[in-house]
Amino acid sequence: MPKINHIPESTPFPWERAGDRRVAFLTPEYPHVKTGNSGGIGTSIKNLAVGLLTQGCAVRILVYGQTADAVFEDNGIVVQQIKNVKLKGLSWWMTRKKLERIINALYANQEIDLVEAPDWTGITSFIKPKKCPVVIRLNGSDTYFCHLDQRPVKWINKFHEKRALQNANGLISVSQFTANLTNQLFGLNKNFTIIPNAVDLSLFDNSVSTVTVPSEPVLSAVEAGDRGLLYFGTLIRKKGLLELPLIFNKVIEQHPTAQLMLVGRDASDIISGNASTWAMMQALFSPTALANVTYLGGVPYGEIIKHIEHSTLCVFPTFAEALPVSWLEAMALQKPVVASNIGWATEIIEDGVDGFLVNPKDHSIYAEKIVALLEDPELQKQFGTAARKKVEQKFSMEVVARQSLTFYEKMINKI
Repeated sequence: MPKINHIPESTPFPWERAGDRRVAFLTPEYPHVKTGNSGGIGTSIKNLAVGLLTQGCAVRILVYGQTADAVFEDNGIVVQQIKNVKLKGLSWWMTRKKLERIINALYANQEIDLVEAPDWTGITSFIKPKKCPVVIRLNGSDTYFCHLDQRPVKWINKFHEKRALQNANGLISVSQFTANLTNQLFGLNKNFTIIPNAVDLSLFDNSVSTVTVPSEPVLSAVEAGDRGLLYFGTLIRKKGLLELPLIFNKVIEQHPTAQLMLVGRDASDIISGNASTWAMMQALFSPTALANVTYLGGVPYGEIIKHIEHSTLCVFPTFAEALPVSWLEAMALQKPVVASNIGWATEIIEDGVDGFLVNPKDHSIYAEKIVALLEDPELQKQFGTAARKKVEQKFSMEVVARQSLTFYEKMINKI
């Protein structure tokens, strides 16, 4: 068992603040209107980047897969958009070589000291900078998620992901579970430093509202006084959305006034081929339960925060995660959480102390935990207070940024 440690091609851009260190993140996504849609990886990088800025570290985001090469600034973070090279049969190689040249030029110009990349699809598999150290942070590779979803992985993705891990100068994982399973799936024996995902607590403080409230009620379909359950995230099988209707059916049997709100974009189902997970879900709700369900689709980030504030509790019956930021966001707003008990879950929530953990397929038990919270305001408060405290101590962007900087220093000093 490996040891797990806890603790244009170069476009110069004037840093607004000079730090002791300059870190770049190579990523397929970043949450900004100019860079397109972004998921969990982008949110994690943004949170960490903001935390690094507060520690005096300069940050550059290298976003590949863009429609054009460009550079702009996002509140002190330099964002460099990179267009992939299009050449039939060789796009993957030429794009990696372009990224390599960009990294080498930035390092030579003393604009970056280190580059971090995610494990997803192994973008750094054939990127070998001359001197700049490359760090990979596990947020879940395609191989990892295919295993948890119990579906086959594309051999080319697994090849690149394994090669990237083998060639990295340093390895971080957001959870010990993800590190252990990654080693197992790729037949590796690598040492990973465990540094979790972070949340920006300044955005999640329900003692002072930081978001403008829409003129109309954000939960118009939900009766005041029983705000009920909230799920936010993509509607997709791997996040347990085909189990949630069956769970909610049993909740309604015991607590007929319960309400369920769903916030997030719809997705196709990779196993059945159905174009809409939401359509599949509707067929699984009982008529009585479906009458108490509101689906809003995707909404702006600030509006999601408002929906969390107005909910009674949040539900996350997921099967496949690495260390979900959504759980941390709900906990930061002192909301009790009923979540999956799989793998990474115990690294966030202590069952019965700051939330409940249940197997999503145990529909009756899952529903019982939800009803217990709906009917016990004191337990809601107890879990919520403990959850906020844990996030402050372990998952705040300041704490995670300091841990990351310590790791980066070790990698830089090895060169």
